[in-house]
Amino acid sequence: MHYEGNIIRPPSEANSILLQVTVGCSRNKCTFCGSYQGERFKIKPDDIIMQDIAFAAKHCKRQRRVFLCDGDALIIPQKRLKNILTAIETQLPWVTRVGVYANAKSIEMKSADELKELSEHKLKIAYMGLETGDDITLKAINKGVDSSKMIRMGKKIRRAGIKLSITVILGIAGRERSGIHAGETGRVLSAIDPEYVGALSLMLIPGTPLYKDYKNGTFPLLTPEEMLTELRTIIAETDMSLGLFHANHASNYLPIKARMPKDKEKTLALIDQALKGQIRLKPEWLRGL
Repeated sequence: MHYEGNIIRPPSEANSILLQVTVGCSRNKCTFCGSYQGERFKIKPDDIIMQDIAFAAKHCKRQRRVFLCDGDALIIPQKRLKNILTAIETQLPWVTRVGVYANAKSIEMKSADELKELSEHKLKIAYMGLETGDDITLKAINKGVDSSKMIRMGKKIRRAGIKLSITVILGIAGRERSGIHAGETGRVLSAIDPEYVGALSLMLIPGTPLYKDYKNGTFPLLTPEEMLTELRTIIAETDMSLGLFHANHASNYLPIKARMPKDKEKTLALIDQALKGQIRLKPEWLRGL
């Protein structure tokens, strides 16, 4: 396999074939993210991608899923992306699902019919970073999109038959807007109604603008209890018709895996126990990105 730079994938894609089709992130401006610092976004040459698919055909016959790295592979022009998916179908016929990172811009650039066409070629799940439903915080972290567009694009890709996994970040709004961030995030998640939600707890990365704000005292890092309070509000305000709400990322203080809506009240009660000190939280030294 030909890999360049940092290879980032969702935790749920740990056992997937990691096929790098782009390098970096098409936006790479979010204030909290250090994943692709110093990397210029590019789409890899088709011949390199096809070589890697041929390699996977010989050496990855036990893996049933493919994840297209890196930060926003959905932005690849339709014809090229369809050709990649067709090559996967042809050379890796045992693969049942292809996953990809997506953002509001790349979803908007694809028509409804184009997204449906990709779904028909086994693109079955997209991972989108919402981070927050609070428009003021979205602007502060330089996401380049507001909550209404997030809702529209989230619904659009789901209508195409592509499952959606949304990431939100506890603590991303700081202390002053903590409650607003949590409530608005629940509102947006309810409007999109994704199949999966993953909550991460903010970990500041040296070199990022948000880390610099923290060091100069203009951005406060929330306590574990404050982050748990945010998580409780997000879950309380989120109505999912049928989906999984995860907060079991390595960054989180209290691992949670809830099937919504049936586990909602049980999960809220678990968080309440933790806030009362009846459940031990993960120590800082065990947390990770």
